[in-house]
Amino acid sequence: MTIRNWVKFFFKALLIGGGVTGVLGLFIRWDDIFSHAVADGAWGEVFAGFVWMIIIGLTMSIISQLCFFAYLTVHQIGMNIFRTLRLWNWVQLLIIAVVILDLIVFRFAPNAETVGQVWLYGVLLAILLITAVVTAYFKAKWTNKDTFISALFFMIVITTVEWLPALMVEAGNIDSWVTLLLFPFLAVNAYQLLVLPKYNEQSDIDRQRLEERRAARKAAAQATAKK
Repeated sequence: MTIRNWVKFFFKALLIGGGVTGVLGLFIRWDDIFSHAVADGAWGEVFAGFVWMIIIGLTMSIISQLCFFAYLTVHQIGMNIFRTLRLWNWVQLLIIAVVILDLIVFRFAPNAETVGQVWLYGVLLAILLITAVVTAYFKAKWTNKDTFISALFFMIVITTVEWLPALMVEAGNIDSWVTLLLFPFLAVNAYQLLVLPKYNEQSDIDRQRLEERRAARKAAAQATAKK
């Protein structure tokens, strides 16, 4: 990817993370941050809280992008170790199963003390899995079917790794933070996975155009020299 296209890729992912967190933060963190300020007419506090949500989203987006490029390296290492895509896919499926089991047994179950919390964590797990399957489906449809398992692995395992610090918090309003932070990770990860080929393709086109311009300038310079 060229620097120009990487910058576009980076800032669009940044905007997605900030926008998703800012908008959803108004609803998910309403009772904790915004409701009292709105009731008191403290619109400056409301604005400050909204900006804070956006900053959190921008931070989550940067984490997602770092993990995405780390995964690309891990994926290549996995391919080199296991030699064939089929074997590497089976390994990824096993890791996916372990991560889902870990989420249920060690992350969700200890925090689900009420019926409402059981429903909340069940819904969050369903959102994670459904988003992962849908994203992997379109990734395979738009590229090739062999990418389905790798895309599923990225959307479930890597998103969970990014989400893990929120899941490990044991004080404060855990449920709202766990809920809020899932969405920027899912949004940014899905964006990166689905649009990366577009930016790579555009980078190839840009490089080809650059070579054509260089060749044209070289030919023009040679023609001038002959005169």
